[in-house]
Amino acid sequence: MSGRQLELFPFGTTEDLGPEKPPLRAEAPLSEALPLFEKYMRQREFSAHTVRAFLHDIKLFLEFIGPETPLRACSTKTLQSFLYYLRYERGVPCSPKSLDRRLTTLKTFFSWLFREGVLPVDPAASLARGPVSSPLPRILSEEQIAAVLSLTREMRDAPEAPDARPHLLISLLLETGIKKTECMRIALSHIDLSDPERPTVYIHYDKPRQRFKSRRLPLPRDWPETLRKYLRRYQPKEQLFECTPRNLEYVLHQVSTLAGLPLRMTFEMLRWTSAVRDYKAGMEPEQLRQKLGLSRISWRVTLPVIQKLAESPLEKLVR
Repeated sequence: MSGRQLELFPFGTTEDLGPEKPPLRAEAPLSEALPLFEKYMRQREFSAHTVRAFLHDIKLFLEFIGPETPLRACSTKTLQSFLYYLRYERGVPCSPKSLDRRLTTLKTFFSWLFREGVLPVDPAASLARGPVSSPLPRILSEEQIAAVLSLTREMRDAPEAPDARPHLLISLLLETGIKKTECMRIALSHIDLSDPERPTVYIHYDKPRQRFKSRRLPLPRDWPETLRKYLRRYQPKEQLFECTPRNLEYVLHQVSTLAGLPLRMTFEMLRWTSAVRDYKAGMEPEQLRQKLGLSRISWRVTLPVIQKLAESPLEKLVR
C-alpha cells in the first residue's frame, strides 16, 4: 500500500478557485451591473425574450449615460432625461409600447439594485407610466429663430474672421427638417444650385428598403451665398461637412449661448421646429411626412406630437 497521503481537495486547493468577487457597490460603474442583472433575471426565470429585451434597453441606457458612470450617479432626473431622449432626441421612432417596456426595464433594474442594497434609494420608483409623464419636445419660437439667424448672418458676414458654417448649418436644418445622420451624409454633388432662385439638396439613401426616404428638398434663398463663403473657408472635398457630428453639435451649443437662448439647440429640436413651422404654414400632412422621410407607421406617432406642439403656447415649450 502506498504511503502517499490522500488529498483533501483532489481537484485543487481553495486558492485555485480565485478570490471571491466583491459585492456590487454604489461606486461601481454601470457596466459591472449588467452581467449580474442578467444572472438575476435568469434565476427568476424571466423568459428568454424578456431577458434579451431588458438587456438591450439597459445597453441603450449605458450608451446614453456612459458605461463608466457610477451606479450612485443615476438619479430620477437622469432617468427622465433618458426617456425624453428615447422619444424625441434619439432619431429613431419609439412607439408608446416600446417606451412603456423601457420604463419597465428601468423599474426592474433599479428596483433590483435597491433591494440588493447597492443603492440607498430607487431612482425609478417615482417614474410614472402613461403619456402624461412624457413631455413634448422643445422647439424654438419665431422670435428665437429670428434672433439665431440674425446672429449667424453676422458671423457669416463679419469683416474679420467670418464664419459661414453656423448659418449654413442652422438655416439648412430649419428649412429642411433633416436628421443629424442625413445631414452628415450630404455630399457636395447632392447640392443643386443650377437655379439660384430655387436651390435644392438631395437626401440620398442607398438601401432598397429605405429608398422611400430619398427626397429632394428646397434650400433657403440665401443658401448659395452662404455656401460660397463656407467653401472658401473650410474647403471640403466630397462631403458638405467633413467633421464629426460632435463638432456640429458644438456649433449649435455655441450659437445657443451667444443668442442667449434658455436652452441648447440640438439637431432634433431644429427638426421638430421645422416640422411645426411647416404644419402651421398649412403644409398637408402627407406632404410633410414625405418631407421628413418618415414611414406611415412612424407618422402615426409623430403627427399627433406635431399637432400638439402647433396648438401649445410656444412660451411654455422653450423654457
